[in-house]
Amino acid sequence: MSLFESDKSAARLPVSLITGFLGSGKTTLLNHLLRHSDMRDSAVIINEYGEVSLDHLLVERIDGEVAVLASGCICCTVRSDLEETLRGLLVRRDRHEVPPFRRILIETTGLADPAPIVQLLLNNPLVSHFLRLDAVVTTVDAVNAEHQLDRQFEAVKQVALADRLLITKSDLAGDTAALEARLRRLNPGAGIERVAHGEIDPARLFGAGLIDPEKKTIDVARWLNEEAFVRHRDSVHAHAGHAHDHGHHHHDASIASFMLAFDEPLDWMAVSNWLAHLRSGRGEDLLRVKGILNLSGEPAPVAIHGVHHVFHPPVALAKWPDADRRSRIVFITRNIARDEVLALW
Repeated sequence: MSLFESDKSAARLPVSLITGFLGSGKTTLLNHLLRHSDMRDSAVIINEYGEVSLDHLLVERIDGEVAVLASGCICCTVRSDLEETLRGLLVRRDRHEVPPFRRILIETTGLADPAPIVQLLLNNPLVSHFLRLDAVVTTVDAVNAEHQLDRQFEAVKQVALADRLLITKSDLAGDTAALEARLRRLNPGAGIERVAHGEIDPARLFGAGLIDPEKKTIDVARWLNEEAFVRHRDSVHAHAGHAHDHGHHHHDASIASFMLAFDEPLDWMAVSNWLAHLRSGRGEDLLRVKGILNLSGEPAPVAIHGVHHVFHPPVALAKWPDADRRSRIVFITRNIARDEVLALW
């Protein structure tokens, strides 16, 4: 019998986070998404109606906090606490007080740190029992991003934690090759796309999780974006057991992104102690960790996912998706070098 809980992604609603620095086009993106036919059964959580220009889409105010949009989506404002807002929205759906929805989009303010929201979705049992993190989407202003990344760590962190990076205003900025290269150095694991006026197919934006609940399939390579890390590798091999480094860079504001792979099955207690030591000593600089583990005594892979000090309880997946049985762990860190991580192993 496995020591880990089984995956229940198919039963949990996907939540996607739309973040990005001030003026980077989050609301423009959101407006276009909400007009898309595939997004009609969505709930949207924003900070204030006044800050987000959705008024032309409103057709009915259910009360002071929840509105129905012309697209059919539900839109509500964050109350004193996001957990309370999420739980209240789910209760109202179950009571049929609002139209049904199958996904939730959360738009943050431009200066927001996305980490606390990701932590809430990963490890708050009152929320994570019903919801799962699907994707962190970050908009990047092609005109102002270089300046913002130089001076604002919030902008750097929004990029570093993203699953999807959308370069906006590229029509005003001209050549974005240098910016794209910088974003890839900061976060090689994120997909990067250029968007004009917020136009993008939602199918290319969301669905970044490890499990596809509709197909009930596991896509490790997509979740970890292994090809991106292989492209960025520096051919340095780790000197710890059978670990190999698949990419290592120091980046803006001392951000480092790298993937470690282990050929032989790992002992869970050793892995647990390793990650616990990293969290306790360097949790604030452990920006994001996600991985798939081949553990001794476990017939199927175990997924781990964490931000800073907070990790989702390890999840036992149903089966290996292919013949690759290596353990692979992606680290995005601040002021923590790959060698320091390996030295603790």
